[in-house]
Amino acid sequence: MGLFDKFAPLAEQYRQHEAAGTNPFTVAFDKILSPTEAMIGNKRILLLGTNNYLGLTHDPSVIESAMAATHQAGSGTTGSRIANGSYGGHRKLEQALADFYGRRHGMVFSTGYQANLGVISALAGKNDFLVLDADSHASIYDGSRLSQAQVIRFRHNSPEDLANRLRRLRGEPGDKVIVVEGIYSMLGDKAPLREFAAVKREYGAYLVVDEAHSLGVLGKTGRGLAEEAGVEADADFIVGTFSKSLGGVGGFCVTDVEGAEILRVVSRPYMFTASLPPGVIAAAQAALDQLRTRPELRLRVNENALRFYRGLKALGFELGPEPSPVVSAIMASPETAFSLWAALLEAGLYTNVSLPPATPRGLALLRSSVSAAHSNAQIDQAIALFGALGEKLGLLGKAEILAPAK
Repeated sequence: MGLFDKFAPLAEQYRQHEAAGTNPFTVAFDKILSPTEAMIGNKRILLLGTNNYLGLTHDPSVIESAMAATHQAGSGTTGSRIANGSYGGHRKLEQALADFYGRRHGMVFSTGYQANLGVISALAGKNDFLVLDADSHASIYDGSRLSQAQVIRFRHNSPEDLANRLRRLRGEPGDKVIVVEGIYSMLGDKAPLREFAAVKREYGAYLVVDEAHSLGVLGKTGRGLAEEAGVEADADFIVGTFSKSLGGVGGFCVTDVEGAEILRVVSRPYMFTASLPPGVIAAAQAALDQLRTRPELRLRVNENALRFYRGLKALGFELGPEPSPVVSAIMASPETAFSLWAALLEAGLYTNVSLPPATPRGLALLRSSVSAAHSNAQIDQAIALFGALGEKLGLLGKAEILAPAK
């Protein structure tokens, strides 16, 4: 028996799609032209699957800051934050994030994945309880496994089920830590955070909110769903990433909880990972400055999201429950999703195929992400391609595409 035989069914599925020329894992962009366009070979591609929500990857101030820091401090730190990997820029960015959120403590991680992994695994030990939304991101589940805490899942976006789960834990020793997301990455729906915060207060739990997809998108100043819902005081820990609205790579956590600095020596993903290069840190700092000083970017991405969502809805596609920069069309099967994805790419539009186990409830999704950098004409072009190719493939108007998989 071969080492990878356990993955044989999945490997066969992708071999079949690759043979048909539809494997998304083989896509490589030969040249990036802008936040919204790239080249694959000689073909110009409209990008609608990049999570580049504010379009800051090509912002001149972000690029110039990254270049200046690289010239001044080199290409990398070659060490973890507890060794030689803490530079002045790391501390400056942590303070800027803490100031942005009005918190006392800020930590920067090398990826957004590691931010969840490092925070969640450190907050709850083997005698504690992690209470997770069932649709939580893989990094949240992986952090819970590393924690050795007892993991309890509640129904997606259900304050009632969360309350039921916590009620059963009354009298049990150990901390109870609730983990939810601002915007969920697959269907683009928001958490009922005000209701979750009320449950958290009633049962004396802690609340972690992952604002990865809501930073720069929601809230009066772009701090995310906790700001929009008016419950920032109830969000004990805010976790986020630089790889969406800030257009780079890295992650962070901010908090007011007393003693949080101990996370630096008990969070293994923080302690044993090389720190971010100076250029990446400087780019994130510059992008955060742009987010704070250009509220029009937040307004624009939400306008574009609504335009695209309404356009696909009018065509007859079944979508997530509400508009957000994540707009996912629910497909009847993985084969249907791959067929439409491949047709769109051939026509010059890049989106994402999202399949189980990464998706909730076994859904096959064609997932798009909208940017503030998209023009109205580009959004309308994408809608037109979805319509023309969906009709050509016989998808529109058929009940089977409009029913989520069970």
